[in-house]
Amino acid sequence: MSGFVGVVVSDPSLQGQFTQVELRSLKAKFVSLKRDSGHVTTKNLPGLMKKLRGLNEVVSEEEIAAFLSESYPDSDQEIEFESFLREYLNLQARVSAKGGGAGGGGGGKSSFLKSSTTTLLHNLNQAEKSSYVAHINTYLREDPFLKKYLPIDPSGNQLFDLIRDGVLLCKLINVAVPGTIDERAINKKRVLNPWERNENHTLCLNSAKAIGCTVVNIGTQDLVEGRPHLVLGLISQIIKIQLLADLNLKKTPQLVELFDDSKDIDEVLSLSPEKMLLRWMNHHLKKAGYKKTVNNFSSDVKDGEAYAYLLKALAPEHSPETTLDTKDPDERAKLVLEQAEKLDCKRYLTPKDITEGSANLNLAFVAQIFQHRNGLTSDTKQVTLTQTATRDDVLLSREERAFRMWINSLGVESYVNNVFEDVRNGWVLLEVLDKVSPGSVNWKLATKPPIKLPFRKLENCNQVVKIGKQLKFSLVNLAGNDIVQGNKKLIVALLWQLMRFNILQLLNKLRSHSQGSQGKEISDADILNWANSKVKASGRTSRMESFKDKSLSNGLFFLELLSTVQPRVVNWKVVTKGEADEDKKLNATYIISIARKIGCSVFLLPEDIVEVNQKMILTLTASIMYWSLQKQPQSQSEMPEQSEPSSMTSDAASDIASEDGASTTAPSESEEVNSLSDSISNLTMDDATSNAPSAENGNGVAGS
Repeated sequence: MSGFVGVVVSDPSLQGQFTQVELRSLKAKFVSLKRDSGHVTTKNLPGLMKKLRGLNEVVSEEEIAAFLSESYPDSDQEIEFESFLREYLNLQARVSAKGGGAGGGGGGKSSFLKSSTTTLLHNLNQAEKSSYVAHINTYLREDPFLKKYLPIDPSGNQLFDLIRDGVLLCKLINVAVPGTIDERAINKKRVLNPWERNENHTLCLNSAKAIGCTVVNIGTQDLVEGRPHLVLGLISQIIKIQLLADLNLKKTPQLVELFDDSKDIDEVLSLSPEKMLLRWMNHHLKKAGYKKTVNNFSSDVKDGEAYAYLLKALAPEHSPETTLDTKDPDERAKLVLEQAEKLDCKRYLTPKDITEGSANLNLAFVAQIFQHRNGLTSDTKQVTLTQTATRDDVLLSREERAFRMWINSLGVESYVNNVFEDVRNGWVLLEVLDKVSPGSVNWKLATKPPIKLPFRKLENCNQVVKIGKQLKFSLVNLAGNDIVQGNKKLIVALLWQLMRFNILQLLNKLRSHSQGSQGKEISDADILNWANSKVKASGRTSRMESFKDKSLSNGLFFLELLSTVQPRVVNWKVVTKGEADEDKKLNATYIISIARKIGCSVFLLPEDIVEVNQKMILTLTASIMYWSLQKQPQSQSEMPEQSEPSSMTSDAASDIASEDGASTTAPSESEEVNSLSDSISNLTMDDATSNAPSAENGNGVAGS
């Protein structure tokens, strides 16, 4: 079975939603329908989908046909296999959302249904669309390239037409998190060819993941086609990240005012931005005399009363008593927005959006109020929290960010807001282990959050350590209790070994598929040798001696490597010599964007290249190698030669982790260039024979 390939999907993030058993079954059904009918369209597909797990007995063929018509108005348009898989997942998500979780046969959700993100299915909502268009018009109206296309008319399809070349979404990501995308990497000609357009979308999706968006079920083809529900879902996430960017203690240390002195600061840091916003809102509501607690941005704010009290507390000069005295919710909502407009905070919703409880728009509204007037004292007794960080703290923070984005890109059920806090109950780590090594987790012995009993957390963490040892991680001084206690350096060391293990597994699988045999496993040294041999073969003289070679800080080696694997991708006219620190950072920023543009999902920052962070340099090199080898499957003689034993082999993770002072340690259906896209970010190792129990199927002890 060493040469078994199975059903291969060009979008690895989509493939990661299914086991090989499920893919083979779905492929067989799809091929049978195509053979019988000649081609698959929205006319004959509902009959097949009606019989699939999770849909049978809960949705009719007519409802399936109506759903498909949203994405395929032309009933004669042929549907390919990967589009069929996407529609299956999206339809499952709609059924689950409306029915509270429908399942086939056993009554539980399908093990490969991931319905926790807004990008799975986003009903076309005109109110939300209008708000997002208003946001885009406001923040991008002066952009040199886009201003000739703005303002966008929210009533038509201009937004979806403008999305098709990829420039707008790239620009919007940079508005949300400035500097994420190097604009030199964006293709900005007036008329782009399909290849250039696809590169922009690949850059967009990989960059979106790098700022925290969940894009598991979005491919570049969806953006090329301007599919409304997926486009709005992605835009919603990007705007949300922008609006909530300041809701943390690092950006707004005055938020300590919301917490008791006894509150553990690490627990505060782990709060999601949404929870922090709710806590901020309730803090002011309590001071204003509001008797209720707001727990959500939908039903709890529908009557507008909470908003009236909030504005009274924050902007009494704009808050007449008549707003609170008004009994009609519609009238009160109208008065609230009139007051908010005086603070320039009306952009995101209408009175109807308040009374109907539109969660996304109400969250955006409250976040906008926070940005304009947060009402917090400037006398912050703990402002030193963000001013006394050591160099080690800064490095840990950067690595925490990289691992957080990586975990969130895997498509696991949990969403991580702070790695050091969120992994302490062990559950997230078990989810990651199940992704990188399917079947390794015994879910019957695992306890799902919320976990009340401390020993249950320890049991989860002990299982994490046990599996890590089975995978031959270097965990000599790591115990389950170290994870429970939140030992940052040991947690980083463990996560690094998980990421490294998965990267090497991906490369080994690719080689075994290409060569038809297992052979010796690829090592860190093989990755190093591959990169050097590629650059040398191009006629250049650059070389890296190791992944901590200080000469890498100028970025030129990686630009030459990228130019070798994709000759047209680097514009050497914008590359600096990398001598001054600022020039080094410019090159590093360009490297990251170019890598994402060709299809590598990487989570490092420019500083990681400039400072030659050994871990992140290895992941960058491995990502480029994997993309290159998958783009052009090579014969056995062309695969990287196996190295002699070196110091960068099985104990490399431990060697690298020791630097921290620890004791251990975009996808397109039609463009070949993007076949990797999400592989390194998803790092999913679905086996033909693995069908591990999922937490979604009810395995594990919940809430013990």
